[in-house]
Amino acid sequence: MKKLLLTPASAIVMGVLAACAAAALLAAPKSSAADDKKAAAPKPALTVTSVRASPARLPIKLAANGNVTAWQEAIIGSETGGFRLTDVRVNVGDVVKKGQVLAVFSADSINADVAQARAALQETRANAAEAAANAARARTLATSGALSAQQISQYMTAEQTANARIAASQATLSAQQLRLKYTQVVAPDSGVISARAATVGSVVGVGTELFRMIRQGRLEWRAEVIAADLARLKPGTTAVVKAANGAELTGRVRMIAPTIDPQTRSALVYVDLPTTMGPNAPFKAGMFASGQFELGTSDAMTVPQQSVVVRDGFSYVFRLNADQRVSQLKVQTGRRLADRIEVIGGLKPDELVVVGGAGFLNDGDLVRNVQAGAAVAAK
Repeated sequence: MKKLLLTPASAIVMGVLAACAAAALLAAPKSSAADDKKAAAPKPALTVTSVRASPARLPIKLAANGNVTAWQEAIIGSETGGFRLTDVRVNVGDVVKKGQVLAVFSADSINADVAQARAALQETRANAAEAAANAARARTLATSGALSAQQISQYMTAEQTANARIAASQATLSAQQLRLKYTQVVAPDSGVISARAATVGSVVGVGTELFRMIRQGRLEWRAEVIAADLARLKPGTTAVVKAANGAELTGRVRMIAPTIDPQTRSALVYVDLPTTMGPNAPFKAGMFASGQFELGTSDAMTVPQQSVVVRDGFSYVFRLNADQRVSQLKVQTGRRLADRIEVIGGLKPDELVVVGGAGFLNDGDLVRNVQAGAAVAAK
Protein backbone atom coordinates (compact mmCIF):
# COMPACT_ATOMS: atom_id res chain seq x y z
CA MET A 1 0.00 0.00 0.00
CA LYS A 2 1.23 3.31 -1.11
CA LYS A 3 1.33 6.36 1.14
CA LEU A 4 -0.16 9.64 -0.18
CA LEU A 5 2.47 12.25 -0.04
CA LEU A 6 1.54 15.96 0.09
CA THR A 7 3.78 18.64 -1.06
CA PRO A 8 4.07 21.81 1.01
CA ALA A 9 2.11 23.82 -1.59
CA SER A 10 -0.74 21.31 -1.59
CA ALA A 11 -0.92 21.39 2.15
CA ILE A 12 -1.30 25.14 2.15
CA VAL A 13 -4.14 25.02 -0.45
CA MET A 14 -6.03 22.42 1.47
CA GLY A 15 -5.73 24.42 4.68
CA VAL A 16 -7.17 27.50 3.03
CA LEU A 17 -10.10 25.51 1.65
CA ALA A 18 -10.79 24.01 5.04
CA ALA A 19 -10.75 27.42 6.69
CA CYS A 20 -13.20 28.83 4.10
CA ALA A 21 -15.54 25.95 4.58
CA ALA A 22 -15.52 26.40 8.34
CA ALA A 23 -16.17 30.13 7.99
CA ALA A 24 -19.08 29.46 5.64
CA LEU A 25 -20.60 26.98 8.06
CA LEU A 26 -20.31 29.44 10.94
CA ALA A 27 -21.75 32.42 8.96
CA ALA A 28 -24.74 30.63 7.41
CA PRO A 29 -26.97 30.37 10.52
CA LYS A 30 -26.44 34.00 11.48
CA SER A 31 -27.43 35.34 8.03
CA SER A 32 -30.54 33.17 7.94
CA ALA A 33 -31.62 34.38 11.38
CA ALA A 34 -31.17 38.02 10.33
CA ASP A 35 -33.24 37.47 7.20
CA ASP A 36 -36.02 35.82 9.21
CA LYS A 37 -36.00 38.64 11.72
CA LYS A 38 -36.17 41.23 8.94
CA ALA A 39 -39.07 39.44 7.25
CA ALA A 40 -40.97 39.15 10.53
CA ALA A 41 -40.85 42.90 11.37
CA PRO A 42 -44.14 44.50 10.02
CA LYS A 43 -44.07 47.79 8.16
CA PRO A 44 -46.50 50.67 8.81
CA ALA A 45 -49.20 50.88 6.14
CA LEU A 46 -49.33 54.69 6.20
CA THR A 47 -48.02 57.75 7.97
CA VAL A 48 -50.92 59.56 9.62
CA THR A 49 -51.73 62.44 11.94
CA SER A 50 -54.11 62.17 14.86
CA VAL A 51 -56.06 64.34 17.32
CA ARG A 52 -58.22 63.73 20.34
CA ALA A 53 -61.99 64.15 20.35
CA SER A 54 -62.62 67.46 22.10
CA PRO A 55 -65.64 69.17 23.70
CA ALA A 56 -67.21 72.26 22.12
CA ARG A 57 -70.28 74.50 22.32
CA LEU A 58 -72.42 74.03 19.21
CA PRO A 59 -75.51 75.98 18.18
CA ILE A 60 -78.93 74.33 18.35
CA LYS A 61 -80.90 74.96 15.18
CA LEU A 62 -84.33 73.95 13.89
CA ALA A 63 -84.68 73.72 10.12
CA ALA A 64 -87.93 74.57 8.33
CA ASN A 65 -89.28 75.48 4.89
CA GLY A 66 -91.93 77.95 3.84
CA ASN A 67 -92.94 80.80 1.55
CA VAL A 68 -92.10 84.48 1.58
CA THR A 69 -95.27 86.61 1.52
CA ALA A 70 -96.32 90.20 2.02
CA TRP A 71 -96.86 91.24 5.63
CA GLN A 72 -100.06 93.01 4.54
CA GLU A 73 -101.29 93.65 1.02
CA ALA A 74 -103.48 96.73 0.55
CA ILE A 75 -106.07 96.81 -2.25
CA ILE A 76 -106.44 100.31 -3.70
CA GLY A 77 -109.73 100.84 -5.53
CA SER A 78 -111.83 103.58 -7.06
CA GLU A 79 -113.95 105.64 -4.65
CA THR A 80 -115.94 107.24 -7.43
CA GLY A 81 -117.60 105.72 -10.49
CA GLY A 82 -118.45 106.51 -14.05
CA PHE A 83 -115.39 108.62 -14.83
CA ARG A 84 -112.55 108.08 -17.26
CA LEU A 85 -108.98 107.44 -16.13
CA THR A 86 -106.78 110.12 -17.63
CA ASP A 87 -103.44 109.41 -15.96
CA VAL A 88 -101.76 106.42 -14.30
CA ARG A 89 -98.56 107.51 -12.57
CA VAL A 90 -97.09 104.31 -11.10
CA ASN A 91 -96.31 100.81 -12.23
CA VAL A 92 -95.59 97.43 -10.64
CA GLY A 93 -92.48 97.54 -8.48
CA ASP A 94 -92.57 101.28 -7.82
CA VAL A 95 -91.90 102.41 -4.25
CA VAL A 96 -94.54 104.94 -3.18
CA LYS A 97 -95.13 107.12 -0.12
CA LYS A 98 -98.29 107.65 1.85
CA GLY A 99 -100.53 110.25 0.14
CA GLN A 100 -98.75 110.01 -3.22
CA VAL A 101 -101.06 110.32 -6.25
CA LEU A 102 -101.21 107.04 -8.14
CA ALA A 103 -103.88 107.75 -10.79
CA VAL A 104 -106.20 110.58 -11.85
CA PHE A 105 -109.79 110.51 -13.18
CA SER A 106 -111.36 113.13 -15.44
CA ALA A 107 -112.81 115.88 -13.22
CA ASP A 108 -114.53 118.19 -15.75
CA SER A 109 -118.11 117.36 -14.77
CA ILE A 110 -117.29 117.34 -11.07
CA ASN A 111 -115.66 120.77 -11.32
CA ALA A 112 -118.92 122.06 -12.84
CA ASP A 113 -120.89 120.51 -9.98
CA VAL A 114 -118.56 122.12 -7.46
CA ALA A 115 -118.99 125.52 -9.09
CA GLN A 116 -122.78 125.13 -9.05
CA ALA A 117 -122.77 124.11 -5.39
CA ARG A 118 -120.56 127.08 -4.51
CA ALA A 119 -122.94 129.48 -6.31
CA ALA A 120 -125.94 127.98 -4.52
CA LEU A 121 -124.17 128.50 -1.21
CA GLN A 122 -123.55 132.14 -2.00
CA GLU A 123 -127.22 132.58 -2.88
CA THR A 124 -128.42 131.01 0.35
CA ARG A 125 -126.01 133.19 2.31
CA ALA A 126 -127.46 136.31 0.65
CA ASN A 127 -131.00 135.20 1.45
CA ALA A 128 -129.94 134.43 4.99
CA ALA A 129 -128.47 137.88 5.38
CA GLU A 130 -131.78 139.47 4.31
CA ALA A 131 -133.76 137.21 6.64
CA ALA A 132 -131.42 138.09 9.52
CA ALA A 133 -131.91 141.82 8.89
CA ASN A 134 -135.71 141.43 8.85
CA ALA A 135 -135.62 139.44 12.06
CA ALA A 136 -133.45 142.10 13.72
CA ARG A 137 -135.93 144.87 12.80
CA ALA A 138 -138.81 142.78 14.05
CA ARG A 139 -137.09 142.38 17.41
CA THR A 140 -136.67 146.16 17.77
CA LEU A 141 -140.34 146.76 16.99
CA ALA A 142 -141.65 144.00 19.19
CA THR A 143 -142.32 146.36 22.12
CA SER A 144 -143.73 149.23 20.01
CA GLY A 145 -146.76 147.29 18.81
CA ALA A 146 -146.10 148.20 15.16
CA LEU A 147 -145.90 144.50 14.26
CA SER A 148 -148.15 141.76 15.38
CA ALA A 149 -146.81 138.72 17.19
CA GLN A 150 -147.56 136.59 14.15
CA GLN A 151 -145.44 138.80 11.86
CA ILE A 152 -142.56 138.79 14.32
CA SER A 153 -142.73 134.98 14.48
CA GLN A 154 -142.66 134.77 10.70
CA TYR A 155 -139.50 136.89 10.52
CA MET A 156 -137.82 134.75 13.16
CA THR A 157 -138.75 131.52 11.35
CA ALA A 158 -137.48 132.93 8.03
CA GLU A 159 -134.10 133.65 9.66
CA GLN A 160 -133.81 130.11 11.00
CA THR A 161 -134.84 128.64 7.65
CA ALA A 162 -132.21 130.72 5.85
CA ASN A 163 -129.51 129.47 8.24
CA ALA A 164 -130.61 125.89 7.66
CA ARG A 165 -130.39 126.40 3.92
CA ILE A 166 -126.84 127.69 4.36
CA ALA A 167 -125.92 124.49 6.19
CA ALA A 168 -127.54 122.37 3.46
CA SER A 169 -125.75 124.27 0.71
CA GLN A 170 -122.46 123.92 2.58
CA ALA A 171 -123.00 120.17 2.87
CA THR A 172 -123.73 119.93 -0.85
CA LEU A 173 -120.57 121.84 -1.66
CA SER A 174 -118.54 119.58 0.67
CA ALA A 175 -119.95 116.49 -1.04
CA GLN A 176 -119.00 117.79 -4.46
CA GLN A 177 -115.52 118.71 -3.23
CA LEU A 178 -115.16 115.19 -1.84
CA ARG A 179 -116.10 113.75 -5.23
CA LEU A 180 -113.45 116.00 -6.75
CA LYS A 181 -110.92 114.71 -4.24
CA TYR A 182 -111.76 111.14 -5.17
CA THR A 183 -110.74 111.79 -8.77
CA GLN A 184 -107.18 111.42 -7.48
CA VAL A 185 -106.29 107.92 -6.30
CA VAL A 186 -103.68 108.21 -3.53
CA ALA A 187 -101.60 105.65 -1.64
CA PRO A 188 -103.09 104.85 1.77
CA ASP A 189 -99.65 103.94 3.13
CA SER A 190 -96.01 103.76 2.05
CA GLY A 191 -95.01 100.58 0.28
CA VAL A 192 -94.35 98.83 -3.03
CA ILE A 193 -96.87 98.45 -5.85
CA SER A 194 -97.30 94.70 -6.37
CA ALA A 195 -100.10 94.68 -8.99
CA ARG A 196 -101.74 97.15 -11.36
CA ALA A 197 -105.12 96.92 -13.08
CA ALA A 198 -105.57 100.63 -13.93
CA THR A 199 -105.52 101.49 -17.63
CA VAL A 200 -105.62 104.98 -19.13
CA GLY A 201 -108.96 105.64 -20.86
CA SER A 202 -110.97 103.04 -18.98
CA VAL A 203 -114.19 103.95 -17.18
CA VAL A 204 -114.52 102.07 -13.91
CA GLY A 205 -117.18 101.75 -11.25
CA VAL A 206 -117.05 102.44 -7.55
CA GLY A 207 -114.85 99.95 -5.68
CA THR A 208 -113.04 98.63 -8.77
CA GLU A 209 -109.53 97.43 -7.87
CA LEU A 210 -106.85 99.56 -9.48
CA PHE A 211 -103.66 98.64 -7.59
CA ARG A 212 -102.29 96.30 -4.96
CA MET A 213 -99.56 97.40 -2.61
CA ILE A 214 -97.26 95.66 -0.11
CA ARG A 215 -97.67 97.87 2.92
CA GLN A 216 -94.41 99.45 4.10
CA GLY A 217 -92.55 97.01 1.87
CA ARG A 218 -92.59 94.49 4.71
CA LEU A 219 -92.23 90.79 3.93
CA GLU A 220 -92.56 87.80 6.19
CA TRP A 221 -91.48 84.18 6.03
CA ARG A 222 -94.27 81.73 6.82
CA ALA A 223 -92.39 78.65 7.99
CA GLU A 224 -94.10 75.29 8.31
CA VAL A 225 -93.12 73.67 11.62
CA ILE A 226 -94.42 70.32 12.88
CA ALA A 227 -96.44 70.33 16.06
CA ALA A 228 -93.75 68.52 18.08
CA ASP A 229 -91.29 71.40 17.55
CA LEU A 230 -93.63 74.31 18.24
CA ALA A 231 -92.85 74.30 21.97
CA ARG A 232 -89.21 75.12 21.16
CA LEU A 233 -90.19 78.40 19.46
CA LYS A 234 -91.43 81.67 20.90
CA PRO A 235 -91.89 85.25 19.66
CA GLY A 236 -88.54 86.96 19.26
CA THR A 237 -86.61 83.83 18.27
CA THR A 238 -84.00 84.60 15.61
CA ALA A 239 -84.24 82.86 12.23
CA VAL A 240 -81.80 82.90 9.32
CA VAL A 241 -83.79 82.63 6.09
CA LYS A 242 -82.23 81.64 2.76
CA ALA A 243 -84.09 82.17 -0.51
CA ALA A 244 -83.80 80.04 -3.62
CA ASN A 245 -81.56 82.66 -5.24
CA GLY A 246 -79.01 82.32 -2.42
CA ALA A 247 -79.86 85.56 -0.61
CA GLU A 248 -80.00 85.45 3.19
CA LEU A 249 -81.84 87.60 5.72
CA THR A 250 -82.07 87.40 9.50
CA GLY A 251 -85.56 87.83 10.92
CA ARG A 252 -87.45 87.29 14.14
CA VAL A 253 -90.54 85.28 14.98
CA ARG A 254 -93.55 87.59 15.27
CA MET A 255 -96.21 85.05 16.08
CA ILE A 256 -97.11 81.37 15.91
CA ALA A 257 -100.39 80.40 14.28
CA PRO A 258 -103.07 79.38 16.80
CA THR A 259 -104.19 76.40 14.70
CA ILE A 260 -102.49 73.34 13.17
CA ASP A 261 -103.24 71.98 9.72
CA PRO A 262 -105.00 68.60 10.26
CA GLN A 263 -103.58 67.26 6.98
CA THR A 264 -99.88 68.08 7.44
CA ARG A 265 -99.87 68.28 11.27
CA SER A 266 -97.83 71.46 11.02
CA ALA A 267 -98.42 75.10 11.94
CA LEU A 268 -97.29 78.36 10.37
CA VAL A 269 -94.65 80.41 12.17
CA TYR A 270 -94.62 84.05 11.03
CA VAL A 271 -91.11 85.53 10.83
CA ASP A 272 -90.69 89.27 10.19
CA LEU A 273 -87.98 90.02 7.62
CA PRO A 274 -86.05 93.30 7.34
CA THR A 275 -87.62 95.83 4.98
CA THR A 276 -85.91 95.72 1.58
CA MET A 277 -88.02 97.72 -0.87
CA GLY A 278 -87.28 98.19 -4.53
CA PRO A 279 -86.95 96.13 -7.73
CA ASN A 280 -83.49 94.87 -6.71
CA ALA A 281 -84.55 93.61 -3.29
CA PRO A 282 -83.14 90.09 -2.72
CA PHE A 283 -86.44 88.68 -1.41
CA LYS A 284 -89.69 88.73 -3.36
CA ALA A 285 -93.21 87.87 -2.26
CA GLY A 286 -94.10 84.36 -3.38
CA MET A 287 -90.56 82.98 -3.10
CA PHE A 288 -89.88 79.60 -1.54
CA ALA A 289 -87.28 79.81 1.22
CA SER A 290 -85.60 77.54 3.73
CA GLY A 291 -84.33 78.64 7.09
CA GLN A 292 -83.08 77.73 10.52
CA PHE A 293 -84.33 78.92 13.88
CA GLU A 294 -81.53 79.59 16.36
CA LEU A 295 -82.41 77.98 19.70
CA GLY A 296 -79.19 78.56 21.66
CA THR A 297 -76.15 76.31 22.21
CA SER A 298 -75.29 73.02 23.93
CA ASP A 299 -72.20 70.94 24.82
CA ALA A 300 -70.97 68.44 22.25
CA MET A 301 -67.99 66.17 21.47
CA THR A 302 -66.41 67.02 18.13
CA VAL A 303 -63.74 65.71 15.78
CA PRO A 304 -62.30 67.22 12.60
CA GLN A 305 -64.54 66.65 9.63
CA GLN A 306 -61.58 65.09 7.79
CA SER A 307 -61.41 62.25 10.31
CA VAL A 308 -64.94 61.00 9.49
CA VAL A 309 -65.01 58.48 6.64
CA VAL A 310 -68.29 57.54 4.97
CA ARG A 311 -68.49 53.97 3.69
CA ASP A 312 -71.60 52.11 2.53
CA GLY A 313 -73.77 54.90 3.83
CA PHE A 314 -72.35 54.83 7.36
CA SER A 315 -69.88 57.10 9.13
CA TYR A 316 -66.67 55.73 10.63
CA VAL A 317 -63.60 57.01 12.46
CA PHE A 318 -60.28 55.23 13.02
CA ARG A 319 -59.13 55.10 16.63
CA LEU A 320 -55.37 54.97 17.13
CA ASN A 321 -54.46 52.29 19.68
CA ALA A 322 -51.34 52.05 21.89
CA ASP A 323 -49.79 49.43 19.57
CA GLN A 324 -49.97 51.92 16.67
CA ARG A 325 -52.73 49.94 15.01
CA VAL A 326 -56.11 51.47 14.15
CA SER A 327 -59.61 50.28 14.97
CA GLN A 328 -62.50 51.20 12.69
CA LEU A 329 -65.42 52.53 14.79
CA LYS A 330 -68.92 53.16 13.51
CA VAL A 331 -70.16 56.54 14.81
CA GLN A 332 -73.28 58.68 14.72
CA THR A 333 -72.69 62.24 13.56
CA GLY A 334 -74.71 65.34 14.35
CA ARG A 335 -74.21 69.06 13.95
CA ARG A 336 -71.42 70.74 12.03
CA LEU A 337 -69.47 73.87 12.94
CA ALA A 338 -66.87 75.10 10.44
CA ASP A 339 -64.44 72.16 9.93
CA ARG A 340 -65.59 70.13 12.95
CA ILE A 341 -68.43 67.66 13.27
CA GLU A 342 -70.30 66.43 16.31
CA VAL A 343 -70.07 62.75 17.27
CA ILE A 344 -73.21 61.64 19.09
CA GLY A 345 -72.29 58.02 19.71
CA GLY A 346 -69.68 55.34 19.03
CA LEU A 347 -66.63 57.21 20.35
CA LYS A 348 -65.47 57.99 23.88
CA PRO A 349 -64.23 61.44 24.91
CA ASP A 350 -60.49 62.13 24.55
CA GLU A 351 -59.91 59.09 22.35
CA LEU A 352 -57.19 59.51 19.72
CA VAL A 353 -58.55 59.44 16.16
CA VAL A 354 -56.75 59.54 12.83
CA VAL A 355 -57.14 62.73 10.81
CA GLY A 356 -54.70 62.84 7.91
CA GLY A 357 -54.91 59.66 5.83
CA ALA A 358 -58.07 58.26 7.44
CA GLY A 359 -59.69 57.64 4.08
CA PHE A 360 -56.98 55.15 3.06
CA LEU A 361 -57.07 52.93 6.15
CA ASN A 362 -58.70 49.62 7.02
CA ASP A 363 -59.46 48.10 10.37
CA GLY A 364 -56.29 46.76 12.05
CA ASP A 365 -53.77 48.59 9.87
CA LEU A 366 -50.42 49.45 11.40
CA VAL A 367 -49.59 53.14 11.01
CA ARG A 368 -46.86 55.58 11.87
CA ASN A 369 -48.23 58.51 13.82
CA VAL A 370 -46.59 61.91 13.49
CA GLN A 371 -47.40 65.27 15.01
CA ALA A 372 -49.58 67.55 12.89
CA GLY A 373 -46.84 70.19 12.79
CA ALA A 374 -44.24 67.68 11.68
CA ALA A 375 -46.50 66.45 8.90
CA VAL A 376 -46.93 69.98 7.62
CA ALA A 377 -43.16 70.57 7.71
CA ALA A 378 -42.55 67.32 5.79
CA LYS A 379 -44.80 68.50 3.02
